[in-house]
Amino acid sequence: MEVRIEDSWKKALQDEFDKPYFASLVNFLHEEKAGGKVIFPPGGEIFKAFELTPVDKVKAVILGQDPYHGYGQAMGLSFSVPDGVPAPPSLKNVFKEIESDLGIKMSGRTDLEPWARQGVLLLNTVLTVRKGEPASHGKIGWREFTDAVIRYISDNCKGVVFLLWGNFARSKKSIIDINKHYILEAAHPSPLAGGAFFGCRHFSKTNGILEGAGKQPINWQL
Repeated sequence: MEVRIEDSWKKALQDEFDKPYFASLVNFLHEEKAGGKVIFPPGGEIFKAFELTPVDKVKAVILGQDPYHGYGQAMGLSFSVPDGVPAPPSLKNVFKEIESDLGIKMSGRTDLEPWARQGVLLLNTVLTVRKGEPASHGKIGWREFTDAVIRYISDNCKGVVFLLWGNFARSKKSIIDINKHYILEAAHPSPLAGGAFFGCRHFSKTNGILEGAGKQPINWQL
C-alpha cells in the first residue's frame, strides 16, 4: 500500500509512518489483499479526510469509528457515503438533527466532501475494514495512528471544535487539550442510541464557537 497523503499531514505524521507498528499495518493490508480479501475504502481513498482538510484548515473534527463495510459505501470520510448511495441510519439522523437545529432542508446528498473542504476533518479512528466484517481492522494499528493525529491537532492547532458522538468517541477526550480546544459531546446518532442524539444542536454550537473566534462558520447544508 502506497501511503498517499496530503503534504502538510505527511510532514506532521512522518514520525508515525516511520514507526514499526505502521510498517506492520501496511504489511497486514498487503497480506489481506494477497489473500483475496476485499478491503474498504478503495486504496486511493484511505487518507481522503487528510487530502481534503489540510492541517492548517482544520476547524472541527467529527470522529467516526470504522468505515462502512458494504460495497460502494466507504469513501474515506467518517459518516459519509457517495452521492446516490442511500444514507445509512446514523447519517440520516445527523441530517435530521441539522434540519431541526438550523431550520434548513437537506437536499438528499450524502457525500460530506463539502464539509471537509470547509475545515471539518471527518476522521474515522480506524481507516480500513474487511468487506462485510465490521471492526475487522480494529486492532491492526490504526487507532495508534489516529490517536497521533488527534494529539497533533491538540498540540499544534488552536480553537478546534471536537464533536464526540458516543462513548467510543468520548474516550478520546483524554488526548485533547481542553484549554486550547472545544469539546461537544452527545450520544451516537445511531438508532441504537434511542434518539438520544437529537437535540444536541452541535451544528449551531460549532458555528457559534467558530464565529466567536473570528472564523468562518461551516455551511452544513448539502
